[in-house]
Amino acid sequence: MTTTRSRAGSQTRVLALATLAALGLSSAVAADWPSFKPGVWTFERTMTGTGAPAGKVSSTECVDPTADQEKQHDMLAKAGCQFTPITKNGKTYRYSATCKMGGMTSTSDSVLEVLSDEAYTLTVDSTVNGTTTHEVLQARRTGDCKK
Repeated sequence: MTTTRSRAGSQTRVLALATLAALGLSSAVAADWPSFKPGVWTFERTMTGTGAPAGKVSSTECVDPTADQEKQHDMLAKAGCQFTPITKNGKTYRYSATCKMGGMTSTSDSVLEVLSDEAYTLTVDSTVNGTTTHEVLQARRTGDCKK
């Protein structure tokens, strides 16, 4: 499934991010997050979990990944998520989160591999109330936003 989103869809996106956070996705503090170029980005997310078939979702949107990550972190922290400090080894960043939302507790371990300021891969292993998931998000910048 491929979608194109605009600023008008940002409220829906924020809600989706909150939902993903409840499933154990984590984020980094903006100051520690690597800097990526704003523009049109394509995101391909594959998730597998205990007893669930693999699912793949694609989206394309005009976004500033660095600014979005800062907003997501702030939103999740306000919702009760706690984050470990990010560790960096070369172009690999690692961090963890524990979130308690809606009666659920989730923990996640994330590994971000920076390929360039226009591409990265994020792998997240999560546990939500005893159910584990494995997610791989491949992100790449594909061009400039329309003016």
